[in-house]
Parts: sequence; C-alpha cells; structure tokens
Amino acid sequence: MACLKLGSRADVFRKQGQDWYCTTGLPSDITVTVGEQSFHLHKFPLLSKSGLLERCIREKIENGDDSSVIDLSDIPGGAKAFELTAKFCYGVKFEMTASNVVHLRCGAEYLEMTEEIAEGNLIAQTENFLTQTVLRSWKDSIKALHTCDDILDLAEKLQIVKRCIDSIATKSCTDPDLFGWPVVQYGGPMQSPGGSVLWNGISTGARPRHSSPDWWYDDVSCLSLPLYKKVISAMEYRGINQDIIVGSLNHYAKRRLPGLNRRKSISDVSSCLSISSLTSIPSEEEQKYLLEEIDRLLPFQRGVTSCKLLFGLLRTAIILKASPSCVSNLERRIGMQLDKATLEDLLIPNISESVETLYDVDCVHRILEHFLAMDQETGGASPGLGEDAQMLASPSLMPITMVAKLIDGYLAEVAPDVNLKLPKFRSLAAAIPDYARPIDDGLYRAIDIYLKAHPHLSESEKEELCRVMDCQKLSLEACTHAAQNERLPLRVIVQVLFFEQLQLRSSIAECLMVSENLEGGSRQLIPTISGEQYRPGWPLASRENQALREGMDSMKQRVADLEKECSTMRDEIERLGRSRSTGKSRFSLNMKPQICSTKEAIPTTATATASEEKMAVVKGDTTPRLKLSRHKKKLSIEA
Repeated sequence: MACLKLGSRADVFRKQGQDWYCTTGLPSDITVTVGEQSFHLHKFPLLSKSGLLERCIREKIENGDDSSVIDLSDIPGGAKAFELTAKFCYGVKFEMTASNVVHLRCGAEYLEMTEEIAEGNLIAQTENFLTQTVLRSWKDSIKALHTCDDILDLAEKLQIVKRCIDSIATKSCTDPDLFGWPVVQYGGPMQSPGGSVLWNGISTGARPRHSSPDWWYDDVSCLSLPLYKKVISAMEYRGINQDIIVGSLNHYAKRRLPGLNRRKSISDVSSCLSISSLTSIPSEEEQKYLLEEIDRLLPFQRGVTSCKLLFGLLRTAIILKASPSCVSNLERRIGMQLDKATLEDLLIPNISESVETLYDVDCVHRILEHFLAMDQETGGASPGLGEDAQMLASPSLMPITMVAKLIDGYLAEVAPDVNLKLPKFRSLAAAIPDYARPIDDGLYRAIDIYLKAHPHLSESEKEELCRVMDCQKLSLEACTHAAQNERLPLRVIVQVLFFEQLQLRSSIAECLMVSENLEGGSRQLIPTISGEQYRPGWPLASRENQALREGMDSMKQRVADLEKECSTMRDEIERLGRSRSTGKSRFSLNMKPQICSTKEAIPTTATATASEEKMAVVKGDTTPRLKLSRHKKKLSIEA
C-alpha cells in the first residue's frame, strides 16, 4: 500500500486514559474535546494551519470568554482524524495512506486548512496524494472508498466517492496487468512491461498467470451495500458484461447471506467461515434489506442469472419473510427459465404455519404459471405441425416438454406427503398442457405413489385424479403395470386394457406391413429417399422400420420354437397313449391337440385361442407354455 510521509519532528503526543498531551515543554493553553477524548494543545500551531480554530479562538477573545475549551465533537472521522490533523499542525512525523487519506481530507475541509492559511496545507497535501497515488491503484482505491462509510455525506460532497468509484469501474473493465505497473497484486511478484516476473529488478523470463474476469469480486465485496450499489451502477454504465455483474452480485450475496451457503461443499463452507470471521454477520433485518436490494440490481433477463442463485435467494427471502414484491419478482425470474432448473431446486421447504405440507407446492405452482404465461407470450404455447400433421421440432427439445418432465418428477417427490390435499396435487398435475407430455409414464408414477400414500380416497376421487392422465400415452410397460394395479379405479384399468390391446394390434399390423414392404420394395426405397421426394423424417422412419422388422423376425422365431415344442409334446402324448390299455384311455391317440396345430384346419374356437396365444407371445408372456405344461400333466394323470 502506497504512503506519503509528512512532518519531520519526533512524536510529542502522549495519551493518558482519555486525554492527549503535547510534551513540548510548554504548558498547554487550549483544550480541544472530541467526544470523550480531550487534547491539551497550544494555540499557535493550530492557528497557523486551521481557519476554523483561528475563528473560534478570536471569537472567544472578542467575547471575553476566558474558557480555553473548544468542542469539535462533530469533526468527520472523530478523534482519530483530529489526532492526525493535530500532528500535521505540529509537524510531527506520520504516514498518509489510503486508509486514512479520506478522513484527513474531510477533517482538513472541516478545519478549513486551506492554502490561504498556510502554503502546503493539509487540503492540498491530501488532494495531491489522492489524485497522484491512490486513484491510480486498484487496491488503494478500494481501501479509500471503504473508509467513506462513516463520513459518506461529506465524502460525496468533496467528490471523493465519485472519483474512487470511477477509478474502480474503469479498472474493472481493464486487464489488471495493464494498469499500475509495476503491480504487486495479491502479494504476488512485480512484473515488467513485457509481462515477465521481476526479481530484484531483474527479469526472470517467467510469465505471470492470466487473470480471470472475476478477479475483482472479492475486493469489492468488502464494501458496504450503498457503496457497492454505486460501483455496480458505474460498471453497468461503462458496458461491462451482464454475466460478470451477476457473478459479482452472487459473490456479494453469498458472503453476506448465510442462508445461500447451506448447499456448499466442505471446502467452500470453510472459506466462507474464514471470510465471515473477518466481518460480523448482519442481522435479519439487514439481510432482508440486502436481499431486496440485490433483487433490484439483478438484470431481468432470461438466462443471465443462474437458477441455483435465484432459488437460493427465493428460499432465503421466504425464511427472512421478505416483502411480497421481492418474493414475486424472484418467482417470476425463475419462471422465465424454469426449463433450466433441477428437481433439487424445486424442493423448497414449507415454513408457513398455516400449511402442514413438507414442501411449498403453492410456490412451485406459481412459478409454473409464470413459465406458462411466458411460453404463451413467446409463441411457444403449442408445437408446430407440418403438412403431414407431424411435429416440426422434436418434443424432447422443447422447453415446455422439459418442464413437464420436471413437474412430473416433483409430483412423484411430494406425493408421499399425507398432508398434501387432492385438489392441490391434481391442480399442479393438470396445469401442464396435454401436448407437453409425449408420454404419461412419469405422471402415472406420481399418481400411483399418491394413491399408495392416500388409501382413504374414495372411488370417485380416484377417478377424478386419474382423469389427468391419458391412458393412450402410456408405454407398454406402464400399461402392464397399470393393468395389475389394484389401487387404480376399475374404470381406469378397463381403459388401460382396451388401449393396450389396440396398441398390440396396431403394432402387429405395422410389423407385418413393414416386413412385407421391406422385403418387396427395399430396392425401390433407395432412389425415393435420395431423389426429390426425400423428406427430413425418412431416416428416422427407416430406422424405426428396421427395428420393427427385427422385432418381427424375433417374434417369428419364437413362434417357430413354440410350434416345435408343441410337436414334441404331441409325440410324447401319443407314445404315452400307446403304452396304456385302450379301454382305460379316455383320449383317442389320433386326436391332435388344437392348441399345437398350426398347419391343419382347426375350428373357430381353436383359431381364437391361437390368436390369443400369439398376442401373449408378442408381449413376451409365458402363458402358452404354462398351459401346455398343465395340459400334459392332466393327460398323464387321466391316462
């Protein structure tokens, strides 16, 4: 830190308790009181430098006041500032630094220590040191601005605050390696103009480490909120990147709001504790005011502020009971970029005394409404459709689809809460538009968890809840699970079975049709794709057709294996029948089991049975094998 040495005399000031004495050998003839401290000094050194003290002493003499006491309790900087100004008047040695120059400048202004009183007076000395030394250094500018808090009004009047802020804002937009050479930054080595590290003035050839854009975050975070706001405003005026401003606000908030650090790692928490040990933790009222001011400083743009910071501020605002406008602004900011949030972010604890739920579902619902309103305003309320009624963009890439998946996960997380009422759960689930969910498996899982945690629901309430779900958009696995789910209403189970059968029939029909097309027209497909009639969706359709063809081949192989097993069992049954006597046997060995006959004509009932078994084979069911095993066992017993 730069300094300026003033005076040439040895220190003649001694302190005893709350009194200061000047040990020059002459008795003091004037006493200056500053608060609880008293300075026993001499008139002549003070009169020769201070216009205010000269006027006060002259008035006392003109009024015939024999009192030698002058009260200067309102001097800027208090007793410490007057002590330094008194040493300057006596010519005592002391150092002017960035930490005391602001108090000296304001004290000199208060005492009227101008050039008209004496040449080279304190006002001129402090102004030269500020302009020539302090404002040219980043660290000294920060320290000088930091000392303006308790004398802010006079410092602003003297343009000290403005000059320090302009210096800081200018340097924050510049590479720190370019100003203040030679620079000793963060206790590091000095650098040459070429950038190499200096050792005793000799270039070592080593290159310094380049600074990141956030190099100034920790320095400005030591400033009070009024001064910090002025610095940020000055930086925004100079066009600094909004991302850098938000990063500084994030750093400043985490340093002064303990609630934002609850999810940090151990190393981050230890560093935060080391920082907080240097500064006292503000009270709840101060934290609430700070949070509301930070909310006003954050830019109202999508994607500039991270969701993690916004959710942290929202949780802290709810805990500190910040103003409703502050909470609403944070919810609106989060709603603008809800598609970038995570499930962990949405789990906001409920601290309201009137609601007994574990998580604040109402808050998440309001955030979702802000997102849906923003989505409608930006024209993203529904997916675009092409001429062939197909989506132009993939649903998985749409923000509304990502939000739907996020909300379904949140519903599954809060569903086990026994205090969560059905209207609130259903309202949040129904808030997502139908087109936003390409598949309803996540919603079905959440509904199933809620029904399991709330067994007291009536049949009508269960049906009302299940209306939010579209059974046609359930996957085959979800349909299989739902068909066996005793917690679902009977009407829903019937619908699931119906749509499952439709899905299986359509799948089999598509497989057969695609297989025939691929076998008969594979050669004609290539010029069509590469020709003028090519469409962007054909590669995807080709891959789907290939997958369906492979599935069809696998199904044919399984049916062939099943027929072979049936033939083996039939031969075994005939062999068992010949070993028994003809009178005791109830079955004719010439009769062929209908379920195993795939090459001969069979009655209508047998055809229906075989169709059902083929359906079971498509689903991967082992029921036909179990039926054949039981039939074999029965024949053995009866024989």
